[in-house]
Amino acid sequence: MSPQRSVIESVLLNAWQRRGLVACLLWPLSFLFNLLLVTRLAFYALGVFRITILPVPVIVVGNIFVGGTGKTPLVIWIIQLLQEQGWKPGVISRGYGASNQLVKSVEKNSEAKDVGDEPLLIARRTGVPVFIGRDRVAAGLALVKEYPDVNVIISDDGLQHYALGRNIEIQLSDSRGNGNGWLLPAGPLREPATRQSDFYVVNTSEESAGDAYAMQLIPVDAERLSDRSQRKSLRDFSFVQSVAAVAGIGHPERFFTTLRSHGITLTATQALPDHFDYLSNPFADIEASVILITEKDAVKCMHIAAIANDARIWIVPVQAHVDASLAKHILEKLHGHPIA
Repeated sequence: MSPQRSVIESVLLNAWQRRGLVACLLWPLSFLFNLLLVTRLAFYALGVFRITILPVPVIVVGNIFVGGTGKTPLVIWIIQLLQEQGWKPGVISRGYGASNQLVKSVEKNSEAKDVGDEPLLIARRTGVPVFIGRDRVAAGLALVKEYPDVNVIISDDGLQHYALGRNIEIQLSDSRGNGNGWLLPAGPLREPATRQSDFYVVNTSEESAGDAYAMQLIPVDAERLSDRSQRKSLRDFSFVQSVAAVAGIGHPERFFTTLRSHGITLTATQALPDHFDYLSNPFADIEASVILITEKDAVKCMHIAAIANDARIWIVPVQAHVDASLAKHILEKLHGHPIA
């Protein structure tokens, strides 16, 4: 991603939190965006555009707030929940940042530049079949054809892919809420805040999320990038005098706040654009004895020798802790679909 694009995104993200001058100047374009959205939905409702029902139930996880809200950890949590109940899940995703948008299977030894960082992370963490493609319907059909034992599909970030029929919709948000409440490009919303889904989840540091289900991302033991067998608790880094943190995710500040909440004093932080490709080495000029990164960044860094061999870099994986009642309600909604 170019520096110019990064600056533009940073300006917009700040502008989208309030109805200031920049947002107001862009509001007429939001009106046009909404008109296109309403027209598109009408075409689906009238049958002009086709909705395809896959041969297995589909759970869609997505958000209306543009950018990262924590979908990947939630998808992994759902996969593990279903596996514990005897289901055999598969995942479909767009594969943001992939070299092309043709339907493709994600293997554990794939590279993020070919399949996208989030699908690769899901495949490595869970071992379930993962297919990517701009056309989610085509990706889903290819997945069930190659893996006929898969009996439920999770669509990662497919809320707005209306061509894909779904049995369950889960809408995820975070502490930023709906920003200024306006649609793109005057605000951060892909769809109106009134958009309905089956379940609502909020990625929050609080244990309660009002009418939605609360999700907390809890970091586990850090792993050294150059040798994943070496592990340390986050508490160990609270005694290190020079610790930096780098994150190329949708909301980097959330990662930095999490580290600080575990007693770590960060001497430097670097927020990179979401899906940063690491073709340039952001760690080379950092003067710190330890550098902490996210697991999403690690799937890209591990294939770049100059970065992968940097012994200062440690990965901080997270696990989603979700309100237990959501698990019950997901399983109830899936009831009636065969497990075997």
